[in-house]
Amino acid sequence: MSDRTEPSGFSEEALRGLSDMELRLPPPDIYARLPAGQAPAPRPHYWGHRERLRQRFLTGGHAAMPEYELLELVLFNAIDRIDVKPLAKTLLATFGDLNGVVAASEHRLLQVEGTSLRVWLQLRIVEAIAHRMARAKVIQRCALASWDDLLTYCRTVMAYRDTEQFRILFLDRKNVLVADEPQAKGTVDHVPVYPREVAKRALELNASAIILVHNHPSGDPTPSQADIAMTRQIEVACQAIGVVLHDHVIVGKGEELSFRSHGLI
Repeated sequence: MSDRTEPSGFSEEALRGLSDMELRLPPPDIYARLPAGQAPAPRPHYWGHRERLRQRFLTGGHAAMPEYELLELVLFNAIDRIDVKPLAKTLLATFGDLNGVVAASEHRLLQVEGTSLRVWLQLRIVEAIAHRMARAKVIQRCALASWDDLLTYCRTVMAYRDTEQFRILFLDRKNVLVADEPQAKGTVDHVPVYPREVAKRALELNASAIILVHNHPSGDPTPSQADIAMTRQIEVACQAIGVVLHDHVIVGKGEELSFRSHGLI
């Protein structure tokens, strides 16, 4: 008895066409749901679009897909049975790009018509995964030897926040990153930082060096005079306990500024 499958009589191209046609058809039980004699409404143009988009992503990857289609894939998990392409495009227009959408605050996101807490939840999940993946490349590794990865991590976590955040990266004697902690949250243009608390936390973690990081929601990483003065105060506090301040990095939306590379430390 032969194990060979009998040919269907259709070419592979024809079979792919049939498969695509099935994806475009309405659910098979659509007529069973309707009262007797009632014809179904005209088929929405987006029937089958979700599955086609998923298959494109699975077979071709994300590189060739525009940002609104990637956002659609995320929105599929939050919104049922409607065309989410208009909402995806509205969100991108509102927040600038995919990074801005994913990092949008709950308050600002829910101001966009068509969003919901389920949409916000899906975006928070995407953001959390991105943060974990970026952090995995730097934690327990030499910060100075993996500087580009460190900047990528800082950019991922902080660049698109709408308020300032101050973080400290704590390093051991071999400059391995042993802890990464947000110290304070502020307003759109100010974040309170206390040099004594920074030095105290370094002692608690037995850190030998630190790197300061904070973001500028305006997008411009140019340090203010307050930034420069605060950095100097922290440097003095750390010198008193034998902790080295390697750098202070300000994260903007398109670039970062290193105090050390600009001669400010």
